[in-house]
Amino acid sequence: MTEEAIRPKKISEIIARRLEAMILEGSLTPGQKMPPERELAQQFEVSRPSLREALHKLEAKGLVTRRQGGGTFVSEKIGISFADPLMQLFQTHSEFNYDLLEFRNALEEVAAHYAAIRATAADHQLIEQAYDDWCTAHQDGSDEQKEAELDWRFHLSIAEASHNAVLLHSMRALYTMAKLTISSNLQYIYSEEHRRDDVLKQHRAIKEAIIGRDPAAAQQSINNHLAFVEETLQESNRFESRSQRSLRRMNLMG
Repeated sequence: MTEEAIRPKKISEIIARRLEAMILEGSLTPGQKMPPERELAQQFEVSRPSLREALHKLEAKGLVTRRQGGGTFVSEKIGISFADPLMQLFQTHSEFNYDLLEFRNALEEVAAHYAAIRATAADHQLIEQAYDDWCTAHQDGSDEQKEAELDWRFHLSIAEASHNAVLLHSMRALYTMAKLTISSNLQYIYSEEHRRDDVLKQHRAIKEAIIGRDPAAAQQSINNHLAFVEETLQESNRFESRSQRSLRRMNLMG
């Protein structure tokens, strides 16, 4: 056994590991301002120099940024792997929207399955709150962008409740690519008023299956919702295609 293997870890290393775990589990989110050093030192029951050394370690890894006089922030670069130039192309080529929906379906079915099994009482409260916030915006119907953001927040609360860090950060990264398509999708879906009720029922079914700890129903509810979105978009595209053909025929006749 080497001397390095038996060397006890420094306090700063232990703190750094705990902060890294908080980032991985989603307790600390990209762009979030961290509490002041004094509060963090009290929380971890360590000296401020030890805490400061731990923050330097995280900064060296690119996990946090420190602003002179402004505090310490979790790096906004965490979880943006889907935001490179290739992924940005997906946002401007609508024909790939269905690929995105398939990928979402695969991720969210698994997240819903584990959320139904693993969610704590606190997770249930967060899911209920996210659902209520979305529901208020949905029923108001005056701000599609806000509704789209709250829609995603509801889905993200399910990923958080799955207690799978890889799933959670994959979902967060996916949002950088999906946020534009979600808003445009809603415009198509809500072009017919009755679909608003359909979406409301689908979200309620997802929430109730997870709160009721029914993993099979949770997966099926997610699948039903995203299949509905896909079918509605396909129907809209077919209508648009028929309309364009009709216009071309009219122009030829004219």
